[in-house]
Amino acid sequence: MFKLRRYLAGHYAECVLAPLFKMLEALLQLLVPLVMAQVIDVGIANRDASYVLAHGALLVLMGVFAWTVAVTAQYFCSKLASAFGTALRDDLFAHVLTLSREDVERLGRATLVTRITNDSQQVQDGLNMFFRLILRSPFVTFGTVVAAFLVDGPEGAALLAAVLVSGALIMGFMRVTTGRYRSIQQGLDEVLLRTTESLEGVRVLRAFRREADERGRFAEVAGTVRDRQVSTGYLSGLVNPLTYVTINCGLIALLWVGGLQVNVGNLTQGQLVALVSYVSQALVELLKLTNLIVLLSKASACARRLNEVFETRPSLSDGAGEAGLPAGAPALAFDDVSFTYPDGAGRALSHVSFSLAAGGTLGVIGGTGSGKSTLASLAMRFYDASAGTVRVGGEDVRGLTRKSLRRVVSLVEQGATLFSGTVGSNLRWGDPEADEAALAGALATAQAAGVVEGKGGLEAEVEQFGRNFSGGQRQRLAIARTLARRPGVLILDDASSALDFATDAALRRAIRHDCAGTAVVTISQRVAAVRHADQILVLDGGRQVGLGTHEELLEGCPVYREICESQLTAEEVAR
Repeated sequence: MFKLRRYLAGHYAECVLAPLFKMLEALLQLLVPLVMAQVIDVGIANRDASYVLAHGALLVLMGVFAWTVAVTAQYFCSKLASAFGTALRDDLFAHVLTLSREDVERLGRATLVTRITNDSQQVQDGLNMFFRLILRSPFVTFGTVVAAFLVDGPEGAALLAAVLVSGALIMGFMRVTTGRYRSIQQGLDEVLLRTTESLEGVRVLRAFRREADERGRFAEVAGTVRDRQVSTGYLSGLVNPLTYVTINCGLIALLWVGGLQVNVGNLTQGQLVALVSYVSQALVELLKLTNLIVLLSKASACARRLNEVFETRPSLSDGAGEAGLPAGAPALAFDDVSFTYPDGAGRALSHVSFSLAAGGTLGVIGGTGSGKSTLASLAMRFYDASAGTVRVGGEDVRGLTRKSLRRVVSLVEQGATLFSGTVGSNLRWGDPEADEAALAGALATAQAAGVVEGKGGLEAEVEQFGRNFSGGQRQRLAIARTLARRPGVLILDDASSALDFATDAALRRAIRHDCAGTAVVTISQRVAAVRHADQILVLDGGRQVGLGTHEELLEGCPVYREICESQLTAEEVAR
């Protein structure tokens, strides 16, 4: 947790005031037994009612003041912890957004969600309790020992021995359980992953009647977490009873020795009552300290997981150049590009080369797993090429800032993602400054104007993930969102797969007409979607097996001809 101390910056006043007010409360608590001893030894022994009432009023005032101090301390603790947690989560989320796809996939999406939510909350709770008790509990515990020594040396020694034994038990518990809590948090990652998969694939589960199997898999994962929690709970459950036993043994020794001291006149009854009160205070504070250690053990395990994320440096670094499309330079070019995914069994792309001019069109076709989407990811620089060079506007993408690159190059993927809000708010992801006329034009080009008609237009509600729209409607809205940005290079990665052939054809005509200056890359498994492109790139198993026009590839590329014959009639192939 020490590495996260930077999130306390700007809140040093609360860091000081919170423990100090708790210390003041503890000091008042330590004074109460001494006042009670005086009430017994002086007021009650002498039957002095006025003395008893005066000191009783003093105890009431001390109680009210202690309550005020405690509330003030809690206010500062809560304010500090909430500010710490907010800043921590903001930075954590911002850092995750800087990571590349490779980094996110290596860490795991489920574990990142758990760390941003559950782990950060555990650290925040631990910090809150830390500032509440880290000075107060040790101060009261050892203050009771010192006060006991001041009252009577042998009695203080008995209490000190009990406190030291209890402290050793607590520290031993912390060493054992920190690793166990870390394991529990990792188990929660698995639970979240299983839950997410089941909820996102609930239709498939029901279609194949696999609910029972999935329940079994979830029960297995949840059962593992439960077993870890139960075994750790057994250890946690031992600490409080052992603390009780240790302190109560000290109390028995204190009463035994104290009773003898009272009989011989070396100790007054009030002093014995004060000693018993101090033992009770020490017990309460040790139990609080035990709970603090439990929370800090959890928080420490979670803090390590958060630091693992912070210590993950983005595998992609920005260049210094600004992307643009200067006249005469190719809009997008691949120069002998090869790529292998991390831990991949083989190359996803191998020696791919092409050049696409501004305003030109490129079709990319190939079977499943041929590397089409990988090509789009490299153009967007979601990954860096393993070999060769990807160029935009004649410049190596590795020398450009990703922000400027993605202003020039835009991608629409097959799995269209919309965000809760309105149609207008989703479209303005492409251009926050776009006016209604520009958005309406983007909708028309994307064949999505009819989608929002009758639903409120740009103010039409979009539910989470766009659930209130069909797959084809989501795809058209996603295309409109990208067109609103007016990119220099537009990549459509199977972005019309959910559209019927007529709508798909109308979309391609509209893009060709309305985006005349934009270089368009159409990735599809449909021959009809790419046959009229200026160039067609044919991929097979990640290898480039053809590049040319439809007619040229029919003559010289067997793979392309085979694809055409599987989708088109002989007359359509010949046309």
